Amino acid sequence: MLKICDVPRSTYYWRLKHPERRIATGGGRPIPGYSLDQDGHRVPDARIKACIRQLVRGPHHASGYRKLTKLLRRKHRLVIDKKKVYRLCKELGILLPQRQIRQPVPRKIARNRVVTGPNQLWQMDIKYGYVAGRERHFYVASIIDVFDRQIVGYQVDKVCHTQQVVQAVQKALLKRNMHGQPLVIRTDNGPQFKSKAFYEFCQQMNLEHERIPNRQPNQNAYIEAFHSILERECLRWNCFETFEQAFEEVDRFIRFYNTERLHGSLKDLPPTEYLELVTAGVIQPQRIAA
Repeated sequence: MLKICDVPRSTYYWRLKHPERRIATGGGRPIPGYSLDQDGHRVPDARIKACIRQLVRGPHHASGYRKLTKLLRRKHRLVIDKKKVYRLCKELGILLPQRQIRQPVPRKIARNRVVTGPNQLWQMDIKYGYVAGRERHFYVASIIDVFDRQIVGYQVDKVCHTQQVVQAVQKALLKRNMHGQPLVIRTDNGPQFKSKAFYEFCQQMNLEHERIPNRQPNQNAYIEAFHSILERECLRWNCFETFEQAFEEVDRFIRFYNTERLHGSLKDLPPTEYLELVTAGVIQPQRIAA
């Protein structure tokens, strides 16, 4: 019979001597019915399944097969890999459903632009400060006009979600009287800027939102430079005891930055005065590559 079926005699008798081993249903190498612990002792699959049931009945009920593998190694000293744990969990019917991956909003990569006037390109980012009296952080979402370096809008708050980012943009649009005019807002890839709510807001306000490539902050250089100034001349210079004190100081500094602080790239003029002189034709506007 073995000759007719073309089965080696050694294979037939080896299976008779090792009934604890069985062949995988899908083919491939034999699947042993046990695993080894760290002392080299055999632990049957039935006992491993009981350990898995015990784990999922306790505080680790939300763990997937990868974490269950780690727990079996740590708590039960098993030498086992995640593939076998996945198979055992599948046999037990306790595999968690896969998480639904949300479709990200469309991403437009920032490209090199030449800015010749105000309200053509705004850059936006988030900076955090520290309130020593509360041992907590606060956040500043600010927007800079690349042409005149003026902070056209900002929002200071204890948190910084999409709502705070949208409020900063609304303030900037109101200040510059921008209603449906073409405008580009450039940001990094923070979760606030990748959210569906911010995407829908930009669509509604007819704003062209572009995001810089990963690990290339130089494409958002102007707002990064302002936040460096904010850190060096305001946040690091003060020790805040309350949130109100921090918010007031940030408001004061941004007013000082816009109206009084001299800017070397603007012919040693404050941003507000520089824009007024350019608008009046006293100063020839510069072409800025951004």
